[in-house]
Amino acid sequence: MVVTADGGWRRGNEVKLKAAVDEALKATASVKSCIVVRRTGTPVHMQAGRDHWWHELMASVKPECPAAELDSEHPLYILYTSGTTGKPKGILHTTAGYLLQTHLTTKWIFDIKDEDVYWCTADIGW
Repeated sequence: MVVTADGGWRRGNEVKLKAAVDEALKATASVKSCIVVRRTGTPVHMQAGRDHWWHELMASVKPECPAAELDSEHPLYILYTSGTTGKPKGILHTTAGYLLQTHLTTKWIFDIKDEDVYWCTADIGW
């Protein structure tokens, strides 16, 4: 599954994200679903059976989602980076490892308390 948006904004210009995903999916038969968030409102091609609008999917879900018990080494996400080689490499983060490091960073580095408000933003490259 791929989650993307119809487009995004970079220096005042629209970046057509869904079109880029469509092009990549031509060579990626293993992806069965594409969820699209409406951000720019630009019309995009939606492939029947594969592509789904986020807002339509969310209209029928319950607001509560109980946590699932998982093994600490269960995959949480894969982050792809090309580094300096230009060849994509996947970095697997596990459930407990990532969550523990996030907790420790906010506790020991940022000294975040329950009453604090934390805001983090990053540029498009992150």
